[in-house]
This record gives sequence, structure tokens and C-alpha cells, in this order.
Amino acid sequence: MSEEAIDALVNTMLEIAEQILKVARGLDKHQVSKMISMLIEAKKNGKKVMVVGAGRSGLVGKAFAMRLMHLGFNVYVLGETITPAVSEGDLLIAISGSGTTQVVVSAAEAAKKVGARVVAVTSFPESPLASISDHVVRIPGRTKVSKEIDYFARQLLGIYEPLAPLGTLFEDAAMVFFDGVIVALMRELGVKEEDLKVRHANIEIF
Repeated sequence: MSEEAIDALVNTMLEIAEQILKVARGLDKHQVSKMISMLIEAKKNGKKVMVVGAGRSGLVGKAFAMRLMHLGFNVYVLGETITPAVSEGDLLIAISGSGTTQVVVSAAEAAKKVGARVVAVTSFPESPLASISDHVVRIPGRTKVSKEIDYFARQLLGIYEPLAPLGTLFEDAAMVFFDGVIVALMRELGVKEEDLKVRHANIEIF
């Protein structure tokens, strides 16, 4: 492998790490606090928490749902075969960097129609997903689009494309954010790591 490729790998990892630090330091604490309160309220009221995302954002959502299960939440991932109907008072966590992913927006619209509450986790608080949600948590991601301005103009203006492609910066930042949410929930609910282990899978399929 070329030295250039290795340098790109290392620089991309550093770029992602720096993005996560930037996102963590710039989080709107009010937005995060309200999301955590909505999750706790759903748990205490015996409501379901549904998680939805598409592509890699969907995988991030599944990882979050897994940890919520470890915390004792009645949680499901939309699209799975065992997922029940969404009911009034349930909570939908909708993940989309762009806020325009049609399957996620449609799920949020359907949830709202039956009286569920929707939390959008997105980079764009003015997006279609955010506009129909009850609450929005902004996780910044890639916002520069190379098609908008040619290469030489970007260089003159000092605008540089991120090395991480597509939605990587949002997805990785969202993953770490949700892991942080789990720790905050543990503190608020008085749950310890030993309590999570009780619900951890004890049958492994290889």
C-alpha cells in the first residue's frame, strides 16, 4: 500500500476524532437534556421507544437500541420483523444527517399520526424531519458539498472537503453521542454496569 494511502487513513481518523471533539464541545445541553428526559418519561410510563434510521445511520440506531435494551427500556428498531405497532405516547428516535431521508421522514409522519412523540437527531434543524418532530438534537456533520463550487474556487476561498466521505462525520459523531446518552441515562436512573450485564446476550451465534 502506498504511503499516500496510509497518510490519508491516519488523517481521516484524526479528522473524525476532531469532529467528535467539536460536536461534543458544541452540544446544546438543553436539547440533550430534553431528549434524555423524554426517554426517561417513556420508560417510567411503560411506553415503547422506537428507533429508525437508514443505511449507516440505521446501524448507529441499532447500536443505541441495544444499549437501551440493556438499560431495561422497551425498545424496538423499526423495520425488524418483531417490531410491534407504534402507539400513542410512544417515543420515536429518528436519525438522519440530512433530515431528508424519505423512509425516516415517512416513519416520523406515521408515528405522529398515531400520537407518538418524535425526536429528530440530525445536522439540519430546518429539515423536513426536524419540522415535523417534537424535539430536535443537532449533531453537525458534513455540510460542504463539492458540486456547489469548483475545486480552484474552493482553494482560493480556503474551503476544503472533508476526507471522510458521504455521511461519515455525522454517523460517527452520532454513534459517540448516543453512547454518551447511555451514560447519562445510567446516572439519572441509578443503573450500574453490572445491571447492564444482566440483560446482555448470553447465547452467542457464530
